[in-house]
Amino acid sequence: MSDAFTLLRNKEIIAILDGDTKYGDYKFEDCTTVKIAMPYLSGSDLCALSTLFGLPVTYSWNGGALSRWQYLDNLLEHCIKNNQCSSLLAHMFSLTQFSKVLNGHGATEIKEAHQTIVSNIIEQINGLLFFGGNELVIIGQNFVIHPITGNKIEIIAPKIKTIDREYIKSISSRAMRDIEQNDFDSAITKSRTLLEETFCYVIEKKNETPSDSGDISKLFKQVKTLYNMHTDTNTDRRINTLLSGLNSIVSAVAEMRNKDSDAHGVGAARIPIKEHHARLFVNSSMAMADFILSVQQNNS
Repeated sequence: MSDAFTLLRNKEIIAILDGDTKYGDYKFEDCTTVKIAMPYLSGSDLCALSTLFGLPVTYSWNGGALSRWQYLDNLLEHCIKNNQCSSLLAHMFSLTQFSKVLNGHGATEIKEAHQTIVSNIIEQINGLLFFGGNELVIIGQNFVIHPITGNKIEIIAPKIKTIDREYIKSISSRAMRDIEQNDFDSAITKSRTLLEETFCYVIEKKNETPSDSGDISKLFKQVKTLYNMHTDTNTDRRINTLLSGLNSIVSAVAEMRNKDSDAHGVGAARIPIKEHHARLFVNSSMAMADFILSVQQNNS
């Protein structure tokens, strides 16, 4: 519902969207950095953006101009009334809008930087929405604000045609980069997402529908059934021991993602994450995703 977007008319969220609030630095491979933030929108930029979305505004260069947050608040109000908020956010978060800050790097690095920055910003917005029981998510090409149901956190991942080892390495590299930037929460989120996407992929390769997207323990149970991965007496006990350990990895990642990752753990209940623990989560998830992919390929 478009009315839910009224939650974005919050000064703290507006300060994120107009580029005032920054969340550290993103480091490229050549050691140059950019701020993890939305592109800064000046008063004239906001007037041009308002005009683009059907709210003609002329910036006053001779005094009398509104504050920047007021321009954006007025635009949000206009877009809510005209059911344009999803389109506005899609425009603001698009790669094109980050061209000035990300220019000068290779295409792959630019895409990874853009995805990481956007993910971090949405997580910060969700940290503010969380206290009211809501979250901002991307479903397909649309931005949606909806209630968080119970304690279950659902990750809505963009559909990808193929998951291969290069994709697994790419996600793991981005997670390790998060760790290097002391963003351990984001690294754990990527670890959990990697497992969910891999499980869904191999399930769909069996022409089956994932049983319960968002619950990786149930997804893994379905994978084990479809690919006959249960321990048995005809298999070497050491292999059976390793297979049993996979359950522990899934349970740990699922529980940590629900209780401790990103903006969802707050106050005294939040468990501090150390760098070596974050690395363990990432490496365990990568190894497991690679193993599950191998199982699927050997059964195709």
